[in-house]
Amino acid sequence: MICPESEAGPSQGENLPGALPDALRAELIAFRRDLHMHPELGNQEFRTTAAIKARLEQAGLAPKVLASGTGLMCDVGTRGEDTRPMLALRADIDALPIPDTKSGVPYRSTVPDRAHACGHDIHTTTVLGAGIVLAELDRQGLLPNPVRLIFQPAEEVLPGGAPEAIESGVLDGVGRIIGVHCDPKVDVGRIGLRVGAITSACDRLELSLDGPGGHTARPHLTTDLVTAAAKVATEVPALLARRVDARAGLALTWGRLETGHACNVIPQHAELSGTVRCLDLKAWREAPDLVHAAIDEVAGMHRAKTVINYVRGVPPVVNEAAATDLLAGAMAARRGPYAIEDTEQSLGGEDFSWYLEHVPGAMARLGVRTPGDTRGLDLHRGNFDADEEAITVGVELFTASALLHVNHL
Repeated sequence: MICPESEAGPSQGENLPGALPDALRAELIAFRRDLHMHPELGNQEFRTTAAIKARLEQAGLAPKVLASGTGLMCDVGTRGEDTRPMLALRADIDALPIPDTKSGVPYRSTVPDRAHACGHDIHTTTVLGAGIVLAELDRQGLLPNPVRLIFQPAEEVLPGGAPEAIESGVLDGVGRIIGVHCDPKVDVGRIGLRVGAITSACDRLELSLDGPGGHTARPHLTTDLVTAAAKVATEVPALLARRVDARAGLALTWGRLETGHACNVIPQHAELSGTVRCLDLKAWREAPDLVHAAIDEVAGMHRAKTVINYVRGVPPVVNEAAATDLLAGAMAARRGPYAIEDTEQSLGGEDFSWYLEHVPGAMARLGVRTPGDTRGLDLHRGNFDADEEAITVGVELFTASALLHVNHL
């Protein structure tokens, strides 16, 4: 199990300032529910941005909207002559283009075909709550080093909103960055940690196949495009699995295949789209060439012409050891060392990885499952929900990390 070098127990956590007051806890739950009821897609998060900005200003802070028009950055604490690099706390604020299928909750999405089905409303609320608590600690002279809050738009839109946020200057003066991601397989009150890669690379693949078309009675006189598309769909993923080390975890999975309009007409055009995911950074860098070659090889056997659009997504999130240790120490200080569990690398992608191309950092998996819940909720499903006690856990994790970060400089 990942544990901090010096295991802090609950008694030490009691001496660490920044516990979440009951009144603020209730306010944050209401804030999260409001976001959940009004989900906005990537680069359209104007209402969300305005709500975050207003609450930060109410706390006496001076948030700045990012150049893209949505998302914010906000510093807590005064730098003065202190030039030590800041710790950044990152949240993503966008929702998904899927319907909210939950029933029996008052905060179900009010926007058709839009839902916070990945927990970004929880992420946002935890960083907001941490900012409010840290602002009060700063007024009391208890914040040892300034902290930057980053509320990033468009995480769900490849290659993510992180690169544009970085261009806006969110990492200027930052030496380390941390974040959390909801995990419905981890009980609330616990976090999952891992040193090294915790997510995978994820790219988007769009493919067009073309041929002259013809009569289904004479497929030998034309390009049998339906068969070609079927072969590409099944054989290219299998071929890729034999072109890289199996430990690289390179996987092509199709999500869409469209072709044809009539039972007796061989079509002239077919389209496929899917994702390429990879556990290994080296294999991810080789993936575009490998995918192009495999598609051309299979399609060429059936005389289909190809147009390939390989869209780079995100590299793996690779957790730095020191940042992971910071999160472990913070969680141990708040909840004890046994609130930390080891976690596996997932095949999901996260644009938090782009920040780690510039500064070291780490992401924790934030438990959002109510203990004993057997519904098997998962991310990117319309019925996804989170135990709202996770907000308290996330806020206290972030505030403790901000207070302890001075020991990791």
